[in-house]
Amino acid sequence: MLEVGAYDAKTHWPQLLEHTQKGKHFVMTKHGRPVAELIPVARNDGNAVRRTIGNIRSFRETLRKRGVARITQDRRRTL
Repeated sequence: MLEVGAYDAKTHWPQLLEHTQKGKHFVMTKHGRPVAELIPVARNDGNAVRRTIGNIRSFRETLRKRGVARITQDRRRTL
C-alpha cells in the first residue's frame, strides 16, 4: 500500500481513482498519520458463488449418505 498525504490526495484524486481501479491500494494520511484507505471495490463473482453453493450441497449430500444427521434449529438449542 502506498501512503498519500491529504493535500496530494485532493490534488491528484482522478489519478488515484485510476490506479485504484487497476487494483492499487492507498492509505491517506493527515500530518503523517493514517486516516483512511482507498481500495478497489470487491466484485461479486457470480460463478464463484454458484460453485461454492454447489460444493456445499455436494458436501451435505456426502454427509447424508454417511448417516450424519442434519442439525435443525430446534436441535441446536438443546446442544
